Amino acid sequence: MTGESKTEASGARAIASARAIRQALTGDGSVAMYAENSTVLPPEAFALPESAPHGLVNLPDKTAVFVGRERELALLDEAFGEARGVVVQAVHGLGGIGKSTLAAHWAAGRVGSYNPVWWITAETQADLDAGLAELAVALAPALRDVLSREALRERAVQWLAGHDGWLLVLDNVSDPADVKQLLGRATGGRFLITTRRASGWHKVAEPLALDVLEPADAIELFERIDGPGEDIEELCRELGFLPLAVEQAAAYCAEAGITAGRYRELLAAYPREVFAQSAEGTDQARTVARVWRISMDRLTDTPLAERILGVVAWWAPEGIPRGYLAEMGGPVEVTEAVRRLAAHSLIRLHDDDTISVHRLVQAVARAEAPGACRESVERLLRSSWGLRGIDAEKVWFTHLDALAGCTDPDADGANEAWLFNMGGIKVSTIDESRMTELHARAVAAAERSLGPRHEITLIMRSDLAHAHGIAGDPEHAIRLLETNLADHVREFGLHNERTFEARAVLAEEMVDGGRIADGLSLAKENAESAELALGEDHAMALRAWSAWSRALRYWAEEAADDVTAARAADAIEALLSRIEAVEGTESKIYDTVHWNLIWSCRKAGDIARATVLLEESIARRTRLYGETSRVTMNSRRAFVGFLWRAADDQARARDLAVSLVADSRQLLGDDPYVHQIQQAFAPLLTPHEA
Repeated sequence: MTGESKTEASGARAIASARAIRQALTGDGSVAMYAENSTVLPPEAFALPESAPHGLVNLPDKTAVFVGRERELALLDEAFGEARGVVVQAVHGLGGIGKSTLAAHWAAGRVGSYNPVWWITAETQADLDAGLAELAVALAPALRDVLSREALRERAVQWLAGHDGWLLVLDNVSDPADVKQLLGRATGGRFLITTRRASGWHKVAEPLALDVLEPADAIELFERIDGPGEDIEELCRELGFLPLAVEQAAAYCAEAGITAGRYRELLAAYPREVFAQSAEGTDQARTVARVWRISMDRLTDTPLAERILGVVAWWAPEGIPRGYLAEMGGPVEVTEAVRRLAAHSLIRLHDDDTISVHRLVQAVARAEAPGACRESVERLLRSSWGLRGIDAEKVWFTHLDALAGCTDPDADGANEAWLFNMGGIKVSTIDESRMTELHARAVAAAERSLGPRHEITLIMRSDLAHAHGIAGDPEHAIRLLETNLADHVREFGLHNERTFEARAVLAEEMVDGGRIADGLSLAKENAESAELALGEDHAMALRAWSAWSRALRYWAEEAADDVTAARAADAIEALLSRIEAVEGTESKIYDTVHWNLIWSCRKAGDIARATVLLEESIARRTRLYGETSRVTMNSRRAFVGFLWRAADDQARARDLAVSLVADSRQLLGDDPYVHQIQQAFAPLLTPHEA
């Protein structure tokens, strides 16, 4: 135009303007610019430098308080030190476990080996793009207001693809797919990724699982922040040695001027509030509760995942059989929910078909969803029905014990009554004091939820009485059962099945408590009455006679002569034939009477007959209860004692004792039950075998 200066531009992406322009695009459309006054820029102005500025570092302040992790640091050194070409390591683990702190600490020690060392928060694709754009600006500051973010991101990726010797830390990656394209374009350099995603890294990165701190390191972390004091070790253990939780607790204690012990008290009374608190000057979004809420929010499309987490929150943190969760949904649905929880590091999967969950994840889940306890109780109760094996019972009881410890007895209902009653039965040979405590809790729950004279309440009172007898207080047990029998008569009448059962239990407890004559008389009277009222082939009549056989066996064992014992054995064998005709040889009533016959024969001096009967009993109990059930294992233990002391067959007794100890140790490990067996048969065993 006349009167205006002429402006020319050359080159594929060169732009020229003599006056102000609003927008200009390069010919290929890849660069957009906004300017009021423009000047001539040659094509090379848009290229990033051949080499990064010396000492280009961008790291967060996450290394001020760092302890332990020698193993993980060494693994990172090894991974990044030996390989050629691009190297990608993904440090994964539970939120708050210290992934970012580890990455920042390791990267800070490598600023002399890599350039640039650049940290990008990569939780979302947008975060990753923004971080790459910032890297481009750091490499060429003049481009900050010249290129769009998309163009800057592309420049950064191109620069990384064409260079080596750099370290890029991608922090808190949510999905491997978000970084896959970036990783695929790199031909050299190093990527260190932190993520909660435990899976999905196949053919993308080499995963490195991060666990909690060692106890000593957790204590050191706390003391660096708050100084030494009492109860620190106990608090760190209660916090599961999780770095974020330990750091959060220490900072709060220091600022609030409270001890670790007081923090524990607050944590026990107000877990939800405590997990949401943080000290001044710390990141409010980095509290334990909020960190894990983010993980759960990502699972909203799998409702069963949060439901499962709420259920396992009330059990022991380790060794949770996946079978306990089987009925919470269809097989595929449950498998998918468990997979997603594991993928987001909220639980861990193990080769023995169990899962584990950090104790603080459990605590937060309990605080956020207390109503899940009801389903947890129901799941655990249902899981008890199919247990076959002393080892399975031990695992189950571990979870019951944990649930009992974190629930309020005053809130127990009918399901809790059944659960704790079952727990008392299964723990009877493990911990007698715990057995009585559980049965008492079951009775209290039944009385509150069902009524003091409900049929279930009366059954559980009977079990409580039996627990007192096992614990060495037979008189207390007998008094409770006498009251219980009176309640049965009042509620159901003299000739009701439940009343006959209550009387049979009382007779057996009298025998166990040393009142053998009274027990024998009551058992016989009860059996005759039951037979008259219900019929001689009725199951309850046979059950009543089995109680009589027990009393008769003890009467024979107390007798001074073998003739009385032989007569008792004959009477019990006749009863056994009668039961066999009605119920066969595989019923529990037959098995009970058969057991009483064994010891009557022993007392009568018929050792050969007793030996054969014991072998039959062990085979039957293996079929009825399982090879590794407590009943079968105790029968094997009785057989060893019989062979050793009664049959005088020390060689066979020794062989069976060695096998019994080995099997028990394999099933239970270092357990009081194993120690009891070792102590009982110590004279038969070498020190190595014991």
